[in-house]
Amino acid sequence: MVQLLAVTDHIRSLAEAEQVYGISEQSSPEFFLEWTEDLPALTTDEQERLNLIKSRYLYHHQHGHLLENAVNFLVVSPLLEMAGLYDPPFLLKSEVSVRFEVEDTDEKIYQGRIDALVVQDYLWIVLVEAKRTSLNVTTALPQALAYMASSSDSQPKFGLVSNGEYFIFVKLDQSQYGLSDDFSLNRRRNDLTEVLRILKQLKTVWG
Repeated sequence: MVQLLAVTDHIRSLAEAEQVYGISEQSSPEFFLEWTEDLPALTTDEQERLNLIKSRYLYHHQHGHLLENAVNFLVVSPLLEMAGLYDPPFLLKSEVSVRFEVEDTDEKIYQGRIDALVVQDYLWIVLVEAKRTSLNVTTALPQALAYMASSSDSQPKFGLVSNGEYFIFVKLDQSQYGLSDDFSLNRRRNDLTEVLRILKQLKTVWG
């Protein structure tokens, strides 16, 4: 079910998320070590599959904009499966979707949709569908924090924000949040390697 909201009816910026939920960004590397330290190694088979996922995505993407369902099939769903997040003891649930509009510096309006999948109430997978990929991930970060901050659980929470081409991890602990570097399928190296390693690491945080 998609909930249609005006731009003013949902969190539009990091500053607004900080004000509404009483949170602030923590820039110290020590705050968010889960995306940098002791990441698990991948097997040769896993690396080869990630290379195939990337090549498939780029092949289809070069022929036009991919809608969210296609991105799910090509990139996000295989990553979650490889990370073991579809298997016991993990359970998935969906959040209500949010539609948004963004106006760029040329006064052009870009429309999109944000969907969130929650893994075991501590990991949010936030997916964005929009045509302006340079805006997508940063546009969804405030909404991702809103999803996470709305949870009553006091344990640290993590998020992966992606449009299938760009990826950013988020950590929220009490009133502070931190961001990872961004990962992109447009780079020569395959950044899906790091994305999967971080997902595997976050899986062990809950376990």
